[in-house]
Amino acid sequence: MVKSCWKPSVECDSRGCLDGLLWYKDLGQHVYGDFSMAVIQANSLLEDQSQLESGSLSSSRAGPYGTFVGVYDGHGGPEASSFINDNLFRNFKSFVSENQDMSINDLRKAFLATEDKFLSLVRKQWLVKPKMASVGSCCLTGVICNGLLCIANAGDSRVVLGRSVRGTKEVMAMQLSTEHNASSDAIRDELRSLHPDDQQIVVMKHKVWRVKGLIQISRSIGDAYLKKAEFNKEPLLPKFRLPEPFQKPILSAEPSLLVHKLHPDDQFLVFASDGLWDHLSNQEVVKIVQTSPRNGIARRLVKAALKEAAKKREMRYSDLNKIDRGVRRHFHDDITVIVVFLDSHSINGSSYHDFPVSIKGGGRLAAADVAGGD
Repeated sequence: MVKSCWKPSVECDSRGCLDGLLWYKDLGQHVYGDFSMAVIQANSLLEDQSQLESGSLSSSRAGPYGTFVGVYDGHGGPEASSFINDNLFRNFKSFVSENQDMSINDLRKAFLATEDKFLSLVRKQWLVKPKMASVGSCCLTGVICNGLLCIANAGDSRVVLGRSVRGTKEVMAMQLSTEHNASSDAIRDELRSLHPDDQQIVVMKHKVWRVKGLIQISRSIGDAYLKKAEFNKEPLLPKFRLPEPFQKPILSAEPSLLVHKLHPDDQFLVFASDGLWDHLSNQEVVKIVQTSPRNGIARRLVKAALKEAAKKREMRYSDLNKIDRGVRRHFHDDITVIVVFLDSHSINGSSYHDFPVSIKGGGRLAAADVAGGD
């Protein structure tokens, strides 16, 4: 009787494991090597979404073959990040199929197509769910294909490369993504140059620089209320409405793009939402990956970030882990980490894992949110 009623605290299936507010896939294989994923929830509803897709990057199995990684850090709610998780890779595959090859421009077009579809959804639901106009998401993607790494980013998630230093045992950290956070002088200067007549385009509020005093990032998918004047009115809540009309979009969905030719010394990539980088530096993250076993490395990075979050509040890590979602947001954000290891033999085309992989990070956490509500 006791045995039939007892349930383990950790529930696992082929896609990953769920342990309270933590979801993880300790180790898997993608086309070019191993990967590890983890997500810890802090918000009442999980706003971080992510995915790893490996195999054919087009709608036909003819290829090209590669690995797609996406980290979608939502804000204002989970709707935008969930929408991106369901649509962006599908849009990307459609553009790759049209060209029969993969290019960085396919990523850019996938961002803009996903943005257009989400804004159309906001317009359709405007009268019944005006909150959708105030929901958005950062969007970081990377594609490994044909010896190249293509990065597209809108927002402040980050991808860092770990590269071996020849002749030593050191691995140095190289940040590959460009971030769009108003805390950066360059981003504030960019916003002021794009909106020369708006003295309030960036405002210091509660010791944090914010675009129009509302949001910290200058690029995103969603946030329709800062892109389309048609949503800057009732029934949108007053706290989101701007007192003055605007003629051109305040935020942009246009991603920053980078193409990096992979080198034999490139060891691994760490894709993560801002929640990780709030507590750990690029070099600290790379050192943890370098000195730890691959199995469970994403979960280990999450734990390291939580320990730092606890230390900042002068509390024990074990006590932080007792705090439930929602209240937990006062201590740290949702954190998503995807570590992608690079096998140089596979990258060079001499061998690779020829089977499809499709994993949505934190999917079971999000499913629990929908089932349980808050």
